[in-house]
Amino acid sequence: MSSPCCGFLAQYTHHHLVAFLLTFFSYVLLHASRKTFSNVKVSISAQWTPSVQNASSPAFSPGETWEQNNLFADSDGATLFLGVLDTIFLFSYAVGLYMSGVIGDRMNLRYVLCFGLCGSAIVEFVFGTLTEWLQFYNIYLYCGLWVLNGLLQSAVWPCVVAVMGNWFGKSGRGFVFGLWSACASVGNILGAFLASSVLKYGYEYAFLVTSVLQFAGGVVVFFGLLTSPKEVGLCLESETGLRPVERDADSHRPLMSDEEDEEGSEEVCDGGYYTIQQGDEEPRETPKAIGFCQAFCLPGVLPYSLAYACLKLVNYSFFFWLPFYLSRNFGWKEAQADRLSVWYDVGGIIGGTIQGLISDFMGKRAPVLAVSLLLAMGALVGYSHSPPDQVVNAALLATTGFFIGGPSNMISSAISADLGRQEALRGSQEALATVTGIVDGTGSIGAAVGQVTHTRDRESTHIHTVHA
Repeated sequence: MSSPCCGFLAQYTHHHLVAFLLTFFSYVLLHASRKTFSNVKVSISAQWTPSVQNASSPAFSPGETWEQNNLFADSDGATLFLGVLDTIFLFSYAVGLYMSGVIGDRMNLRYVLCFGLCGSAIVEFVFGTLTEWLQFYNIYLYCGLWVLNGLLQSAVWPCVVAVMGNWFGKSGRGFVFGLWSACASVGNILGAFLASSVLKYGYEYAFLVTSVLQFAGGVVVFFGLLTSPKEVGLCLESETGLRPVERDADSHRPLMSDEEDEEGSEEVCDGGYYTIQQGDEEPRETPKAIGFCQAFCLPGVLPYSLAYACLKLVNYSFFFWLPFYLSRNFGWKEAQADRLSVWYDVGGIIGGTIQGLISDFMGKRAPVLAVSLLLAMGALVGYSHSPPDQVVNAALLATTGFFIGGPSNMISSAISADLGRQEALRGSQEALATVTGIVDGTGSIGAAVGQVTHTRDRESTHIHTVHA
């Protein structure tokens, strides 16, 4: 008799593995390039301000550079503008998510995904590398590029979640998506490592390395990704939980649904366990995509979207400002702060995987999220009192990441897939990208509001300092 683990793994083919890895690493590369901006803020601030006012200005920067191209009179002004760029990015990213989800359900996911990856890589190269090589600094150019970057990057997440939802069904979705959703945290770790490795040559080389890797990843995705099992003649026969494969008429149901299915004989192509379709079978009619408002009104979409807005506000405060905070608050070198910040992502990887597995065994996601978020409040209070010791700080960061990053990964991936495959969509199942865009877009609005608040606080502090 085969073990439950073997039965669970027996559902999947090498096509599942390829889809998992390509979508995983495409978002790893995207988040690595996104994280680069956070990791080099100290260097950018130094380059944009007079060297006599900024002791952190690297030795390779000519003393006369700021006199010709300086954007700000002091580092506080540069820091304030960096916060404005974060806010601009998040608002444009949120708007883009609402649009790209709808587009992803109506166009080939591979094309949309590749366009977002390659287009964003080009914008980041121009923003961080080309402008520095040309010694051309302009506030309006930076703002325009970052708006465009947010719109292009928004095309990626709804598409990769939709592809994963096409290949992987209900069985073990919490664990599979929990493990897969570590892609953002892995990207943060990779971005921090790459940035700290080349930062001594100049922040422009951090942007260069990550943008080139991201563009190459987009090319690989274009030629190698299969967005649906139907592209290779595979069709769902049954889905299982963590047990040997069974032919269960109700097993194709998403975890979010508790209703009974009276049409048990209906065959569904929704990820999970597949068999080759026979050539004499009639082709199945392609499901139509639902509208944006209809997707927004689906059960569970609005509550989880609002919850994700609150959660992403906290999560992205760490994402955008953790290395900067560690460097400024504790006086650690920028490269040390970059490496230390990865412990928050390590905690998020472990948290998303374990909490996803627990939710599979429980058959419910909400209780796991609620407990984790309650414990997250204590973790945040504990980290706010962290001493200037790197070991203690890393441990507190990992704990905080476990209870904040874990639920964030679950809502943005596994729960979004559940919502996009629920009972209300039977007969019109092309809604995964739209629902994912709505959830993540609403979350990004919450994160953007948080950045506005942080920016206003920094502006008030800056004005008070100037008047003093």
